Amino acid sequence: MAPLLIVSLLLAATPPVAARHDHDVVSKWGTRNDPYYWLRDDTRAKPEVLDYLKAENAYYAEMTAPFATLTATLEKEITGRIQQDDTTVPWKDRGYVYWSRYDNGKQYPVYLRKAVAGGPDQVIVDVDKEATGHEFYAVGGRAISPKQDLVAFGEDLTGRRQYTLRVREIATGRELSDRIPGLRPGVVWANDNKTLFYVENDPVTLLSSRVKRHVLGTDPKTDVVVHDEKDTSFYLGVSKSGDDRYVLITLGSTESNETLVIDAETPAAAPRVVAPRERGLHYDVDHVNGRFVVQTDWQAPNYRLMSVADGEIGDKARWKELLPYDGKVFIEGFVAFREFLAINERSEGLRRIRVLPWNDTAKTFFIPSDEPAYAQDFSVNAEQDTPLLRYTYTSLVTPDSVYEVDMRTQQRTLLKRQPVPGYEPARYATERVWATARDGTKVPVSLVYRKGFEKNGTAPLFQYAYGSYGSSSDPEFDNSVVSLLDRGFVYAVAHVRGGQEMGRAWYDAGRLLHKKNTFTDFVDVTHFLVAQKYVAKDKCFAEGASAGGLLMGAIANLAPESYRALLVHVPFVDAVTTSLDPSIPLVTNEYDEWCDPKEKACYDYLLSYSPYDNVAAKAYPSLLVTTSLHDSQVQYFEPAKWVARLRATKTDQNPLLFKINMMGGHGGRSGRFEKIHQTAEEYAFLLHSIGVDR
Repeated sequence: MAPLLIVSLLLAATPPVAARHDHDVVSKWGTRNDPYYWLRDDTRAKPEVLDYLKAENAYYAEMTAPFATLTATLEKEITGRIQQDDTTVPWKDRGYVYWSRYDNGKQYPVYLRKAVAGGPDQVIVDVDKEATGHEFYAVGGRAISPKQDLVAFGEDLTGRRQYTLRVREIATGRELSDRIPGLRPGVVWANDNKTLFYVENDPVTLLSSRVKRHVLGTDPKTDVVVHDEKDTSFYLGVSKSGDDRYVLITLGSTESNETLVIDAETPAAAPRVVAPRERGLHYDVDHVNGRFVVQTDWQAPNYRLMSVADGEIGDKARWKELLPYDGKVFIEGFVAFREFLAINERSEGLRRIRVLPWNDTAKTFFIPSDEPAYAQDFSVNAEQDTPLLRYTYTSLVTPDSVYEVDMRTQQRTLLKRQPVPGYEPARYATERVWATARDGTKVPVSLVYRKGFEKNGTAPLFQYAYGSYGSSSDPEFDNSVVSLLDRGFVYAVAHVRGGQEMGRAWYDAGRLLHKKNTFTDFVDVTHFLVAQKYVAKDKCFAEGASAGGLLMGAIANLAPESYRALLVHVPFVDAVTTSLDPSIPLVTNEYDEWCDPKEKACYDYLLSYSPYDNVAAKAYPSLLVTTSLHDSQVQYFEPAKWVARLRATKTDQNPLLFKINMMGGHGGRSGRFEKIHQTAEEYAFLLHSIGVDR
């Protein structure tokens, strides 16, 4: 039998070459030959596959060695701008003050609390201690019991996002026997202090499938199924209403939402529906002052706010309008207080906060900003009976800041601005520009550069976008990017269609059979910045991850001549083959995002842009591709196959590097310093390509 891997040992820097083996991918619309299909190994244990991945890592190490000094310099710079012994702003909830702390040199935080009445600090979870001995470690979904004596949390040891529930006494650190594996992060306590609600994942597809109820001290095998979701297009989640009155079971797909509620005082009761699901209806709820506040797109594509009394849920016809619809404003979310309602909304793509009092909704006000591109979002607001709203503020030049505003007086107080040692915001400038896409659409772009920059067409560009799932890319401060700005780069966030920066229609114009708008918008933004002499035509770099990795793969095929190099992280690049196989994790609930290839029009459209299927014999930019063996969101074999096909097909001699985290998940390895090293190596790759080695 021919070896599945051929690695030349004759040259010091010869890339691995994956063997080709014919494999038919069959669909009712035709059969495609996939010669690298053998790289898929669901067990992640086949020697021939692991050998190939290890060979790629060895080649990566060899090829990055020439700029190891630059990598070390960048790593030192970025780490130097982190205040390593840092503490979050404390927040109050039910008689305790909570915060987290990073200690000097530690990878993970410690979560703590202290009684408002006084007493010693109490450790809730010391993540660095828990992570000892594990190559990967993540904590998700910490929840304090109603009597304040227990903490429930999930832990992930592989990066697969399959969490194991643990429960312990806070005061003593004693671990309870209750352990339940295979869950989504997030758990909710009923008010009896012994009943927990959690979401169980399907072990094969990894889809959230059932909500179950567990009573402490009982065998998890006897846990009651509260909701069994049969529609695999829905994600499930559990949470608590802001007043702790209800357990909320949220069910969400691209095309609809549904919320079930259970009175937290009677956890064994059957859930009630706020409004039955229907295609095209989205809504989210919270509870305050004896009623549910409803954020919905019912007859309001960009959302409006409504309310319904406790006893009238079950029919959306009973909803009453709180905030009229404004087609120019997109509502992102809200926080309900006893006296006020705070709304997070977007206008012209910028995220801001509006506040209105319940007793006089005409007296609304906006929290101001002094910068042209910024983002305001809610911070922790755990208590409803307060006039104080916590929110975060950031921009491309302003580090993350936590403010508190008195909603009665509108007086703002800065509680903390993230310390960034050595960084001086006054040295940098940000602006907002609008690029014209090829179909005439105006695309917002957020820019930052070092002051003194001249628009003479010589600066290098580093451009970022995501552009999927309606996830908006806000102009946020990034400590790492400063190292590029200080070397003359312009950093651009392209708010392309597929996000929700400009409202729901912006999202709809970048998904399903309109997905290519995401790709062409990105390229058109690059061309705009070149034409306006912000940047040099031959020094354009770009980065994207996951669905943003699909974007990178698509532009590599669409406009390879427009980019010097691309950073492509955990990329969804094998769109057709993956979408045809419902056994692959998280596929079936993606059809409303990408399109279901069982339909001919969808199959043809996906095939027309799928990066793996459109690799051609032509010159490509330099590429640095990353993945993780245990990635649960985009399986490692997608980028592995893509890299193999590129190596065998492309005509250029530009570097193509592929790095596989053998222990990690969708976000790579865990720990803050691990991520910094990875970023430094990636930036060094870009800088080295234009002759910058210090």
